[in-house]
Amino acid sequence: MCIMSSVLRTAVIGVGYLGRFHAQKYAHLDQCELVGVVDSDFKKAEAVGEDLSITAYPTHEELFGKVDAVSIVVPTIHHYQLAKSFIEQGVHVLVEKPFTASLEQARELVELSRQRQVCLQVGHLERFNVVFSEFQSLIDRPQFIDSTRISPFPKRGTDVDVILDLMIHDIDLVLALLGEYPETIEGIGTPVLTTKVDLANARLKFPSGCVVNLTASRVSDKAERKMRIFQSGLYLSLDYGTGHARKLKVDPTVSVSSDDLKPTTLQLGKNDALLEEIQSFLKTISHQSSPRVTAEDGLQAMEVAWQIKEQIQQ
Repeated sequence: MCIMSSVLRTAVIGVGYLGRFHAQKYAHLDQCELVGVVDSDFKKAEAVGEDLSITAYPTHEELFGKVDAVSIVVPTIHHYQLAKSFIEQGVHVLVEKPFTASLEQARELVELSRQRQVCLQVGHLERFNVVFSEFQSLIDRPQFIDSTRISPFPKRGTDVDVILDLMIHDIDLVLALLGEYPETIEGIGTPVLTTKVDLANARLKFPSGCVVNLTASRVSDKAERKMRIFQSGLYLSLDYGTGHARKLKVDPTVSVSSDDLKPTTLQLGKNDALLEEIQSFLKTISHQSSPRVTAEDGLQAMEVAWQIKEQIQQ
């Protein structure tokens, strides 16, 4: 098992578009030392290493014994093998979403992290979005949630379908809000620009009675990340992309007039969600506490996503 120093030694595996940002965050945090970066394109790793004045390594095995924690930011098909190799070395792992390429792989990593007693956090970044954290405490037994997440065709992430690429964010948010697993799951979808599903819609019904409608598309001329939440006495319209929110709160036990139905508009300042995610990961390790997005959370979101995928395949 890796022996932690007083300052956590970290590394980033995969320094493409998102991985480079991971490396920059680690490099500027006082509670850790960025030991190195790795990428299958060694020239890319060298460029990031030179920019941040740290070592670029040609293979991840060269980091064994040198690090306490890593971010894994590579294509999904490589998540399982890389995460497994570091967990077996006793290294704490933050793995980008989607968790793994299959449910079996995710389940194995959850069990392995328990056995090795290391932190395995899944990178569901929207949990750290200020829009979610600002209103999460207000949401109690919602009755209906409608979520839309659309984007232009991406330059990356097309190794998986739109369910694991985009919809997985909102699956995780809904599971976090409701604290229960859906009792029925329906899904429809179709390929448009790739051989995988690029447009999907899912309808989830939960034991509490809440119904959730999820739409995800990577065939759009604009980007949108919106969620509307309805519960007794409360309506929320949340825009995770712009930070714009609308809130309507009334007393459902008394009669209301049209004058009462005027939502409050709020504009939240944008936060650095990735920085907060990484800080939370490091704090979890230092305090030996549970991460905000546990491996079990990541697995549960994967299980729902897989049922949606199976519905579409049928």
